[in-house]
Amino acid sequence: MPALEKTIDHGTLRRLVSAGAHVGAEIFGQAGSWGVVINYGRASQTLAAARGEPRTFRKFETLASYLKDMSITECTVHLAEFEPGAKEIQPGTEKRRVVASDRLKAAHAAAAHDQWVKESIAASLADPAPNLQHDEVMRQARALIAKKRKQHAG
Repeated sequence: MPALEKTIDHGTLRRLVSAGAHVGAEIFGQAGSWGVVINYGRASQTLAAARGEPRTFRKFETLASYLKDMSITECTVHLAEFEPGAKEIQPGTEKRRVVASDRLKAAHAAAAHDQWVKESIAASLADPAPNLQHDEVMRQARALIAKKRKQHAG
């Protein structure tokens, strides 16, 4: 697919079509997916996904339905770089299952941390040792810091 600097998002495309602009499309086959360039007037812009990167479609039928739903009925298809069955892996992107796995691992780690915090609080509340005032804790901490500084200095 040609690398165009300008992109167009779904909302802008919808507004163009609704305003009655004559909009066409060029479909470019890639490794296992399809990309689209929107043409209107003298402008050509790559259709962008929500995050701004070029939007791709795994199935031609999905792309054709999308364009038809947008009332774009004229298009040119470029097959030179299309590779049927190839899986497109773009730099910087991960497969859905890897992302889902990472999200699940993070959720388990968060749950384990929450459990640890709850247990630590319960243990602290159950501790029969007398509570210390903030000023006393700070005095002890400063004394410990001073002691360690002397050890490292000498």
